Amino acid sequence: MSHARSEYEEFKQIASDAYDLVLALGQLAAKAGLDKQLLELVKLRASQINGCAFCVQHHVLLSEQIGVPVDKLHLVAVWREAPIFSPRERAALAWAEALTLLPDGVGEDVYAEAAREFSETELMYLTSAVASINVWNRFGAAFRWTPAPRPVAANAAAS
Repeated sequence: MSHARSEYEEFKQIASDAYDLVLALGQLAAKAGLDKQLLELVKLRASQINGCAFCVQHHVLLSEQIGVPVDKLHLVAVWREAPIFSPRERAALAWAEALTLLPDGVGEDVYAEAAREFSETELMYLTSAVASINVWNRFGAAFRWTPAPRPVAANAAAS
């Protein structure tokens, strides 16, 4: 098993200006009113594609905290085959995959589906969220940030 080359906390300390900018970019979509659960699914899917263990764990834990159904977390990697996702979630996940796998470009069908489900403004902010998570993934994967452990539930700790 490989070990971290650097950790998330070190990034915050060493390059705090870059950290602040990426963090701010990532917060814009939620501030603009996009659904936080949808954004977490998008961030989780991009992180899976990019192989960033830190970000996958981070967004699983955040998703759980804000009430994303567990089945969606388990099935996001195969969302096309899982009927649990709404048309809006499907459009967002397809958009995220297209932007994460840019060598394939963004096809007309993916754009049309996204444009049906999102306003022009929403699509711009959704794009900012995808851009942000891809930046985080590049840092996390490059430096092999250690995924955070799952917090121990209070009642489990008391046992």
